[in-house]
Amino acid sequence: MRIASLYRYPVKGLSPERLTSARLESDSYFPGDRLFAIENGPSGFDPAEPVHQPKIRYLMLMRHQALATLRTRFEDDSGDLVIARDGAEVLRASTRTEQGRRSVSAFFEAFMPEALRGEPRLLEAPDGYRFTDSRSGFVSLINLASVADLEGRIGAAIDPLRFRGNIMVEGLAPWAELDLVGRELTTASGLRLHVIKRIERCAATNVDPQTGARDLQLPKALMSAFGHVDCGIYCRIVAGGRLAEGERFDLAEPPASLGIS
Repeated sequence: MRIASLYRYPVKGLSPERLTSARLESDSYFPGDRLFAIENGPSGFDPAEPVHQPKIRYLMLMRHQALATLRTRFEDDSGDLVIARDGAEVLRASTRTEQGRRSVSAFFEAFMPEALRGEPRLLEAPDGYRFTDSRSGFVSLINLASVADLEGRIGAAIDPLRFRGNIMVEGLAPWAELDLVGRELTTASGLRLHVIKRIERCAATNVDPQTGARDLQLPKALMSAFGHVDCGIYCRIVAGGRLAEGERFDLAEPPASLGIS
């Protein structure tokens, strides 16, 4: 398997940022990924005692396809969230100040008022927690050959970014990634990823990540073609290491002490 591209999604439901490399730490998440979420009215999330919440409590593509028309960027050094639309910057706000967080709320109140159940507050994940769809969504991997196979079956182009994965790989047979649960992926840097489960897909994949158009029915197409709605795999970081575009994964059996969760 060759790493074709790497992505992080600093804000749940908003656009990706492509990376050329990333340093992954053991028992952690993909760096810079799902650091923030935008609460759609009171969600019950408590940063002092973070508990995984259903994604419907946040702004997200499954229900709010207009989010795909925004291009966002998180600046690690300054903590600024930058939002652009139609090629023009429309918001730059600090995630580290109350004034900046209020600016984010005001932007989404004006941008999509009909979708809101209450104040759209910016939430920040505390250490050891991320706003992933799955409780165990540490790192997500998408096989580009599987996406290409699905394209052929439905007769339409599919942007792999619909699946919002961290790692895009090539050189693997279509759908072979689904059989890797329980195996380990390793790199020359010492990185070890334990594959823990398949990723079940929802209606968010029906939304074109460039235009916001809800123009495909991908979970339905997956079920019709394969009898399941899985595309991609979740991995746990067993040992840290570096990833970069163009590097390769090798396969290894996991230690017996690492069960599948």
